[in-house]
Amino acid sequence: MNLRESFTHELISSGIIDRSLKVGDFIPNFMLPNACGETIEVEKFLVNGPVVISFFRGSWCPFCNSELAALQQALPAIKTLGASLIAISPQTNHHTSLTVEKHELTYEVLSDRNNKIARQFGIVFQIPEYLRPVLAQKGHVLPRYNGDESFELPIPATFIVSQDGKVIYAFVDPDYTKRLDPIEIITVLRNLSVVSKS
Repeated sequence: MNLRESFTHELISSGIIDRSLKVGDFIPNFMLPNACGETIEVEKFLVNGPVVISFFRGSWCPFCNSELAALQQALPAIKTLGASLIAISPQTNHHTSLTVEKHELTYEVLSDRNNKIARQFGIVFQIPEYLRPVLAQKGHVLPRYNGDESFELPIPATFIVSQDGKVIYAFVDPDYTKRLDPIEIITVLRNLSVVSKS
């Protein structure tokens, strides 16, 4: 068993998945700064339609970068179905801005310092000490990206939320290499659109 597999098992054993928001739960209303430093309130998006909320670890993570790019490609379809897309990470505003510029993202990417909102979604964990040198060797110095020494991250997760603030789909996987396929997001939104029109 390699380090990734070992830590994935640790996360599963911790019960964090059981504590995360589930289908039927209501999300908290929250306000966070975007890449431009403007405060974004999720309720203002919900007024216009469903919201897709994607939590990612940071721009240092290649799997997160691939996911952000895939979400950008899916954005026109998401918008066509009347939904909005928000991505959230614990990075500083500076690194959030760099992420948006690097990937030319046109959806909101928000900075959740100290994982305050991710904690309300029940998806925050701490990188154990034995893994920190491994990340550092790869150039992933978390305090540099997140601006604190907590070594806390969100489990990569995607929540699709209906206009009333209720979670209608939740993808939370302790294996950081696994992400929700944007095709699945579009399928869920399409089904929601059909139900709301019937």
